[in-house]
Amino acid sequence: MTNASERAQQLLRNVHESLPAGGLERALARADDEGRPLRVKLGLDPTAPDIHLGHTVVLGKLREFQDLGHQVVLIVGDYTARVGDPSGRSATRPALSGEEIDANAETYQQQAFTVLAADESLLEVRRNGEWLAMEAEKLFALARTATVAQMLERDDFAKRFAANQPISVLELLYPLLQGYDSVAIGADVELGGTDQTFNLLLGRDVQRSYGLAEQSIITMPLLVGIDGEQKMSKSLGNHIGVTEPADEQFGKTMRLPDHAMDGWFELLAVDAAPEELGPRDRKRWLARAIVDRFHGAGAGAAAEATFDRLFIDHAIPDDVPVHTVAAGEDVLHLPAVIAEAFGRSRGEARRLLEQGGVRLDGTVVPAGALDHPREALDGQVLQVGKRHFALLHTS
Repeated sequence: MTNASERAQQLLRNVHESLPAGGLERALARADDEGRPLRVKLGLDPTAPDIHLGHTVVLGKLREFQDLGHQVVLIVGDYTARVGDPSGRSATRPALSGEEIDANAETYQQQAFTVLAADESLLEVRRNGEWLAMEAEKLFALARTATVAQMLERDDFAKRFAANQPISVLELLYPLLQGYDSVAIGADVELGGTDQTFNLLLGRDVQRSYGLAEQSIITMPLLVGIDGEQKMSKSLGNHIGVTEPADEQFGKTMRLPDHAMDGWFELLAVDAAPEELGPRDRKRWLARAIVDRFHGAGAGAAAEATFDRLFIDHAIPDDVPVHTVAAGEDVLHLPAVIAEAFGRSRGEARRLLEQGGVRLDGTVVPAGALDHPREALDGQVLQVGKRHFALLHTS
């Protein structure tokens, strides 16, 4: 075993910040003295049904703690999700139903196992509804641990307050509830993204108020989405889900701007591509590695072959779904067929035609070719954009 300083240095590779300075090393030394592993906390609010690559950055750091024998406590925030994390928000989050949250929580837990070791000695999964459904007296005691002035030091709250934008009392409670999670499970260390720094530090204050040792905190850089600009988020549509089909993962990665690749290689712990490769081939290396991680060795190469067949050779896939066109006129208006087959608006369909984004049996449809005999479309493969196909059945 290396000493606490060397292990701390190893665990802090690629992190954004570790607070307080030397805190992790002291936590490791304390755990050594007590002959126990660290309890390392991560909270995830199930506000969407899927985990994406951005989540795996912090999950991967948790796995490093597990690999050194420490116990990860994954808190699925079924209760805090009902409040909604205001971090980085300019408005209150929309409320989810209890049924939506419970369904998402189950999905989150299962998908986290794509990164974390499921060994019970290394992983404890809890839902914070176990302790946050507290009596009012206990909630009042928790509320006394922080001041309104302290809450308004948060950058997002400060900006909204200065702009006379509403901040609900419920939102002010969120960091306190997250801090109480650390009390409930006895956290030695808590991880989060850089947007969670205030919440994580407040958790130390809450622990101190309850007479507990204060957790060390680690913040991880935020992974940018496939737009290369904003943090990966399902609400922004720039994400790659860990359970998405291999072809989707590969194709989406190929949309990543070149300038964002280095960050993805580092944060997703992908082995460096050979130096002689140009940007296009480095991106293919990255895409294959991501697909292999979540779909098994060799899946990346298969997804790459499919990508080339569809987008380089413009071949038609073998498993095109059949779409039966509704009965009616002998002449079919192609924008209407596209709207019916793919759930697009007719206006969007016309724009795609004008841009050369519609093909029939692999041939680009001219912008003005809006009407086609019904029998001429029967059995043809309609392609909209790069990824969407339908085998038309019109008779």
